[in-house]
Amino acid sequence: MPTETNEQAALDLAARAIAEPRRRQILVLVGEGELSAGEIASHFDVSRPAVSQHVATLREAGLLDERREGTRRLYRVRPEGMAGLSDFLSRFWTDRLERLRLAAELEQQRRDKRGKSRDKGRGRGGGADRGKP
Repeated sequence: MPTETNEQAALDLAARAIAEPRRRQILVLVGEGELSAGEIASHFDVSRPAVSQHVATLREAGLLDERREGTRRLYRVRPEGMAGLSDFLSRFWTDRLERLRLAAELEQQRRDKRGKSRDKGRGRGGGADRGKP
C-alpha cells in the first residue's frame, strides 16, 4: 500500500508531466486510441527524439502504458495514472461546484418570487397589449 509520501511523489510527477503542452496533446491523441510512437510524432513539428522524450516522461509519470507488437511500440493512456491528479483537483471542484449549485438555486428562487409578485400586480388583461384598442 502506497504511503502518503509515495502518493505525493506520484502526484508531483504527473503534475510536472502534464505541465508541458505537447505532453497534454500526446495524452489527448492516445486517449482517442492506441498509437505507435511514429503516429504520435507525425502530429508534431519537432524531432522524433523530442517526442520520444515526452512519451518517456509520460510513461515515467504513470500516465501512459506501452505495449509491444513485434518491433512497434504502441502507447495508450493509463486512466489509473490520472487518479491522483483527479482526486487532488476534485477536492477543489466538488466544494466549489456545490457552492455554485446553491447560489444558482438561490438566484432561481429569487427570480421565481419576483416573477410571481409581478404577475399578481397585473391582474386580468395586463400584458403586452395593454392600452391598445
